[in-house]
Amino acid sequence: MRKRFKLGVWAALVIAGLHWVGVASCYGQTAPPGSEADVAGRAMFTVNNVWMMVATFLVFIMHLGFATLETGLTRAKNSVNILFKNTLIVAIGVLTYALVGFNLMYPGQSWLMGKFLGFGGIGLSLPEGGLGSAYNAGYTYWTDFIFQGMFAATAATIVSGAVAERIKLNSFLIFSMLYVMFIYPLVGSWGWGGGWLAARGFHDFAGSTFVHSVGGWAALAGVIVLGPRLGKYVGDTVKPIMGHNLPLAAIGVFLLWLGWFGFNGGSVLSADAGAVSYVLVTTTLAACAGIVASMITSWSVQHKPDLTMVLNGCLAGLVGITAGADVVSLKASIVIGAVAGVLVVVAVLLFDKAKLDDPVGALSVHLVCGVWGTLAVGVFCSEFSVVTQLIGVVAAGALCCVSALVMFVAIKATLGLRVSEEEELKGLDIGEHGMEAYSGFQIFTSQ
Repeated sequence: MRKRFKLGVWAALVIAGLHWVGVASCYGQTAPPGSEADVAGRAMFTVNNVWMMVATFLVFIMHLGFATLETGLTRAKNSVNILFKNTLIVAIGVLTYALVGFNLMYPGQSWLMGKFLGFGGIGLSLPEGGLGSAYNAGYTYWTDFIFQGMFAATAATIVSGAVAERIKLNSFLIFSMLYVMFIYPLVGSWGWGGGWLAARGFHDFAGSTFVHSVGGWAALAGVIVLGPRLGKYVGDTVKPIMGHNLPLAAIGVFLLWLGWFGFNGGSVLSADAGAVSYVLVTTTLAACAGIVASMITSWSVQHKPDLTMVLNGCLAGLVGITAGADVVSLKASIVIGAVAGVLVVVAVLLFDKAKLDDPVGALSVHLVCGVWGTLAVGVFCSEFSVVTQLIGVVAAGALCCVSALVMFVAIKATLGLRVSEEEELKGLDIGEHGMEAYSGFQIFTSQ
């Protein structure tokens, strides 16, 4: 009986071993050598890859942060619309990135026009060795895609907040699809994909330009073409339109701050203990400096401590440090965050004075502070040139703003861009979706 049991155990182990070898062969891998160095190398690769996946989860949760922040800073009657857009943006971003964006952003050897444009083909295709260190020392091909895919949707999310409360849903979704599919990865390819900006020595660690200002330039175009919300500006008077749920907005900012640890920490592209921990420290210092500086600035200018300014000050510091979190000193990270905190308050007031209606302050946070953070790399780190950083900012701004303007004008001329005045007054929840985020508040008259 015992012999049969032992034979059964050995048979099960042999079958399991054969199955493992078969699975490994299916994925293009061979059985690993048995040396201690090989074992240690595989273990380190696994650690790196796990950290990259955790960072991916953190970046993903940022989309909930954007959704709650945007919802909290706008009116209750538009909450369903905003949540709907932010849900669809994730889906559109990942699907279009899988179809076109990933291979447009990282074209490999398929470059044209002096590394200005490249395309590696339609769809995802696992390369040989794509599940091991032959592809990258820090992650697999699939981890690479899903991490970068989480970034792709962020650019469209930034636009969503700036054009909130008056844009047609179908028009916004069409714009988001086109912009995330083509413009975001094209600009990103110039730097992260090894294009002409990378060759010039342009540095944008985690996306002050390639994510935040790419979204910010499109947001600026949308605000210009759309025009302000009804009642926002009366002559030279700016009428405040308060958000309906500041606790929700605060939750959104803290979720974004949490997600930024993956956004910046994951951009190390490995679990290197020193590099990741340093990036997390510079990121945190900049966020804290942004909060304090925005509080002092808003309190001084508005004579009251403004919570919305402080919340955006936190995000301003995070956006500002994103370009140089890996290379600037700790003192510089505090200065970068503090300057961003001042800039965001000043920018909100100046955009209002220019009658550019941005309900959530996306232009001030992502565009203004994205530009500042990119230039700050050249200011505070001697190995990078301010001129080169400025060239990258101008090139990205020119392509993004012009292309977004063309898209918005074309959509306006064909499908229409803005909801009717009646829909805007009643709220987009009723007009676009036929439902309410907070039921039981609408008054019905008896027939």
